[in-house]
Amino acid sequence: MITGDSSYIKSINRAIILKEIVKAGMISRADISKVTELTRATVSAQAAVLLDEELIIETQLEHYTVGRKPIMLSLNKDAGYALGIDLDYGQINFTLSNLLGCPITSCTIELNTTEYSEILAILIEQIKKYQAEYTDTRYGIVGVVIAIHGLVSKDEMIHFVPRLGWNSINLKNDLQKEIELDIYIENNANLSSFAERAFSYHETDNLLCATLYSGIGLGMMMNNDFFRGHNGYAGEIGHMIVVPEGIPCNCGNKGCWEKYSSESSIFLYLSEKRQIKNLTYEHIQSWLDEGDEEVHQLMEQFIYYLAIGLNNMINMYNPDVLVLDSKLLHMYPGALDKIKENLNSSISHYRELSLSSLGKKSSILGACALAIKHFLNVSMLNLPIESR
Repeated sequence: MITGDSSYIKSINRAIILKEIVKAGMISRADISKVTELTRATVSAQAAVLLDEELIIETQLEHYTVGRKPIMLSLNKDAGYALGIDLDYGQINFTLSNLLGCPITSCTIELNTTEYSEILAILIEQIKKYQAEYTDTRYGIVGVVIAIHGLVSKDEMIHFVPRLGWNSINLKNDLQKEIELDIYIENNANLSSFAERAFSYHETDNLLCATLYSGIGLGMMMNNDFFRGHNGYAGEIGHMIVVPEGIPCNCGNKGCWEKYSSESSIFLYLSEKRQIKNLTYEHIQSWLDEGDEEVHQLMEQFIYYLAIGLNNMINMYNPDVLVLDSKLLHMYPGALDKIKENLNSSISHYRELSLSSLGKKSSILGACALAIKHFLNVSMLNLPIESR
């Protein structure tokens, strides 16, 4: 039994009730009482406060044949907005969502600089624009989460961003000097794993998401929380060595996994081999459709080395669900079955291996979802799949 002062207990009960309302989508006070084991009086009192705060709304079921029509409670998705930002090399992506994670508007700003001061100025300008424009709700923008393609410590300091050349950057502090909003900094792979859990895989507490685009990043949800490691840098799985004395990596080692099984490794090889400066997915798709033998062999090699790393990950973490985020795998017929054929260790155990349906937007959707989670102060979100 939870004990403590009344305000603390009320805040816990509030979070429990909000979590169930979001999870159910629409639920009666009586059903909340049943699933949470809170008294009806407690549920009614909390619901009254949440209604007054405009965080939830009431709806009466139109088609209900037995007895009184129950009054259903739902999250007021239009009470505020979450702003997700994906800060990558060459561009910054912005997505504004409602409180159920459904995107309202998105935009991309191309970058021709890696200078921190210049990018900071762009972020401040754009966030302030969103803040000024979206004031038509009770809460306005409830929070900002920025996805970083690099090492982010537990205290949200940016330790290192390889492609931007940033070291020891306190972006959160610099933004909060100029902007009066709740701002959070998080690794992009972590946010991808959070998006998969929040939008797609509601029935798991343990999920791994490997993103295979510019390198290989691993987002880990363990017991519905990020697994960060000692300083917060866990998940740099792309630098696991799969080929001793293999291809040199800019991390200082040789034979790193991402040199063999990231999309960037495929693009680099084909771009150099076929002398195409701006190689696209469309180029690769056309070669696959034409039955290009070299490209097919390259994809088979990609899958072979991918499976080596996945075997290691599965044995290390024993995940319930393992999600692979890669457009190339979606393009290659039978890719998932081929991967599974290579996961044949008798000691490897997982429940589900799948390809991400969120794709490259997983990181920014995860950013929006995390801002909502912080605002509602709930332990986990189960957001509607259709809101993606």
